[in-house]
Amino acid sequence: MEPKTTFWKKIGLQDLFLPGSKTKKAKAAAPGLTPDSIYQYILQQFKTSIAELSFAGRVVFYHEYMICFNAEDYKEFLSQKQGLFGIIVDEVVKQFYQVLKTYEKEGKKVQPSSSKWVFRLVSHPDYERGDIGFIGKLLPGSQQKEDNLRVTFIPRQTGVVQTFDVNEDILKGFTYYSEGYYELPYAPEEESAEHSPVKAVKKTYAKLDTIMPDQKYSGKKFEYLMKDEDIIVSGAEEERTESNIFRIPSEWVDTPHLRIRFNSADGKLYLASFGEKTIINEQQVLRSNINAPVWTELPINSKVLLNGIIGINIFKG
Repeated sequence: MEPKTTFWKKIGLQDLFLPGSKTKKAKAAAPGLTPDSIYQYILQQFKTSIAELSFAGRVVFYHEYMICFNAEDYKEFLSQKQGLFGIIVDEVVKQFYQVLKTYEKEGKKVQPSSSKWVFRLVSHPDYERGDIGFIGKLLPGSQQKEDNLRVTFIPRQTGVVQTFDVNEDILKGFTYYSEGYYELPYAPEEESAEHSPVKAVKKTYAKLDTIMPDQKYSGKKFEYLMKDEDIIVSGAEEERTESNIFRIPSEWVDTPHLRIRFNSADGKLYLASFGEKTIINEQQVLRSNINAPVWTELPINSKVLLNGIIGINIFKG
C-alpha cells in the first residue's frame, strides 16, 4: 500500500515544513498557543497583506483570514478558553482600523474591497502541535477556482515564516468548525464607539431553492438558507413558523416531508424522508418514521425530488 500523500507533499513542501526521519529526533516540545500569539499573528498577516497588495497610493488588504492549527491545539484552546477567539477577532479588527488610519494620515487612499471581515479558524491533519498557518482572501466568499491563494506558514521546527501560493482546491483537506466562523461588517466609523465583543454569527450550512409548479404561484421560486443545524421541509399544511422550518406551500409536499441536519463531526449534510416519495439524484430514499429517522447522506449540489413533482436544489451555503 502506498503511503498517504500529505497536504504538504501535494504542494511540494514536505521536506521544508514537516520533519523527516533525520529531524524527528531533534524536535523540541511545541509551545502552546496563547491569546496574544494568535492576536499578533493575525495582525502581522494584515500588515503583510498591505505591503504585498497595495499600489499607486491605494491601500489594499485581505478581508478574509483563515487561520490554521493542529486539530489538538484547536480543541485544547477552545475547551480551555471558550469564547476567547471572538474577543481576539474583535480586538484585532479594532487594531486593523488603527493601522488604516495611519495610512490615511499619510495621504494614501484607504478603500475596502469588501463590505465585511471574515475569520475562519480551521485545522488540518498534517499540521503538528505548534504549527500555525494563514490563508488570505481579498474578497470573502469568492469562488474563483482559477485563482491561487496566498498561504503563510510558520513551521514549529524553525519558526521562520514561509509564504507561497496554492490553488483553492487544496482547501478541501481542512476541517471547518461552525463555532470557528466570525463575520463583522466593515465599519471603521464604529471603531471608537463602545460595543460588545463580536459573537459568532450563524453559519449558512446550505441554500435550498425550488420553483413552484402550482398554478397559484405560476413558477415562483422559493429560497431558504439553512442556518440551523437541523431543519424540517414541510408542505402547505405546516403551521409552524420557526426559523428551522422551510415551508413549501404546495399540496405535492407532505407535512412534514423531510428532515435535514448538518453533522459537525464530518461536515456533511444528511436527510431523512417522512413523505410518500423522495428521490436524491435519481436514487429513491427509504421512507422512515418521524420518531425513528433513517439518515441518508445529502451531497452539496444535489437535486431532491418530492413525490415526483417538487424539485429542490441543494447548494453550498
